[in-house]
Amino acid sequence: MKEYVKLIDGLPWIIRIILALPGIDGIVYGIYRIAKGRLLIGILWIILGFAILWIIDMFTLITQRKVTFLT
Repeated sequence: MKEYVKLIDGLPWIIRIILALPGIDGIVYGIYRIAKGRLLIGILWIILGFAILWIIDMFTLITQRKVTFLT
């Protein structure tokens, strides 16, 4: 799982923004959070990320250039 975190962290910024679009975000960043040791948050992100929580990831990626909320 550490390889997955390194992979996502090593992607160019624009690709990480594309991965934060609705539908994709729930899966990609849900698994990312699980890989970082946040099992419950990751499961929540997989369930709600496609509908609502993608906005939070998009905001943190644009403002801080990385996913920082609940990771």
